[in-house]
Amino acid sequence: MGAAARWALTLVVLVVAAVAQVVLVDPLRLPGASPDLVLLVVFAFALAGGPRHGALVGFVGGLLVDLTPPSDGYVGVWALAFTLVGAGVGQLAPRLRRSVVGLLSAVAVAAGGSVVLAGLLARALGNHNVAVTALGRTAVAAALYDVLLSPFVVLPVFLLARRVEPAAVRERSDL
Repeated sequence: MGAAARWALTLVVLVVAAVAQVVLVDPLRLPGASPDLVLLVVFAFALAGGPRHGALVGFVGGLLVDLTPPSDGYVGVWALAFTLVGAGVGQLAPRLRRSVVGLLSAVAVAAGGSVVLAGLLARALGNHNVAVTALGRTAVAAALYDVLLSPFVVLPVFLLARRVEPAAVRERSDL
């Protein structure tokens, strides 16, 4: 599969995750936060593709979240948060793939950390609807939901990404 076809597949998976987030997950109104399907997809692609690929997928996925209604109008906040998550997960991928506990811990840190980072960035940019005191509770709830959902999102997307990614690219990305 060529690079264009791999990116097309990545974009399709990200868009499906964003639509599922808005249509299926957000209306559930879970206490504290919602699981973040796009973050889990970014996590999986970063785990499979390494830091550079993870950062690129994170940027695209975060930008998609920034632009998907109901957005808060601060384009780039989630793009930056997910870019950092993608790069970090991609960098740690060889170690994370060896341990389920490490992998689930990384999902929790990525979920909670992205919520805190995006909240603080939005607040710094002037969004006074972000209650800094509530960010901790929201981050913990998001981390818990994402950890619980990760076997159903991260694993299948990771396996799909590994299947379509050439072995030579995977080996270079693990450096």
